[in-house]
Order: sequence, then structure tokens, then C-alpha cells
Amino acid sequence: MAELRVPELNRVVLSGRLTHDPEQRYAPDGTAITSLPLAFHRRYRNRDGALSEHTGYVTVMTYQRLAEVCGEYLKTGSPVLVEGRLQMREWTSTRGEKRQSLEIRAENVHFLEKAAGAEPPAERATRAAASEPPAGGTKSNERPAGRAATPKRTRSTRGA
Repeated sequence: MAELRVPELNRVVLSGRLTHDPEQRYAPDGTAITSLPLAFHRRYRNRDGALSEHTGYVTVMTYQRLAEVCGEYLKTGSPVLVEGRLQMREWTSTRGEKRQSLEIRAENVHFLEKAAGAEPPAERATRAAASEPPAGGTKSNERPAGRAATPKRTRSTRGA
């Protein structure tokens, strides 16, 4: 009998609010690591038809530039949507006991509200570039010297 092939799929999409401020640190190799304690909530009708609620908690780990941005802009109560995968972390406690924890390793974190007075650097840079007059007095339809034309995006024909 042929063996059943199960696809290797490990994908999580979860929304919720941070229960504490992000905890940021750096690995020995200099990689930024930020831990986000996330609470997620679910409302549903139980078997009796009454509304019930369930709140769960999970730790979301972010790395590299994503960790730096999350550490800078998020705070307790910030609503986020996290895309990532489940990750099992194992370690030995100070008493010599083997411990493990299931957490989410984030690939994307979407901020669901704009921080008061804060603006992500990419948006600041875009607005600053748009408000600057063209360099060297070029005409509005000319490209400044040294800047290459950006190719137009075309629709993908993949799968066609």
C-alpha cells in the first residue's frame, strides 16, 4: 500500500493586542530579537446558544529589522495582525529540567492602528522626497541625472 503524503504546512494568521510592551534584545551575533506577548480573543455561541468568550495568550517572536520596528512602534494594547509559523523552543532550566514552549515566529506584523505622533520611517522618507523640489532645476517631466528609470510592473503570467 502506498504511503500517504501529507503536505508540510505550518502557517498562522492571528490578530490581537499586546499584553505588555515588547521586550527587545540582541543575540550575540547582533541580530535584533523582539518578543511580543499577544492576547487573542474569540466570541462564539456554545451548545446552549448562549454567547461565550475565550481569550488565549501566545508569545510572538520577531527577528532582524522586523524586531527593531516592532520594538520601536508597538506598546501595551497595540492591535496587530501577525503572519508566521509555529515554532517549538526547547531549553534546560537552571534546575536541569527540560522545558519547551510553543510560540509564533512572525514573518509579517501588520500594525492595525497608527501610533499617535509616530510615523514609520518609510512613510516619512516618501513624504519628504515628494515635497522636495527636483534636484538641479530639471523640468517636471525629466529625470534627475544619475537616476535610472524604474521598469513598469506587468501582470504575472505564471500558471497561464
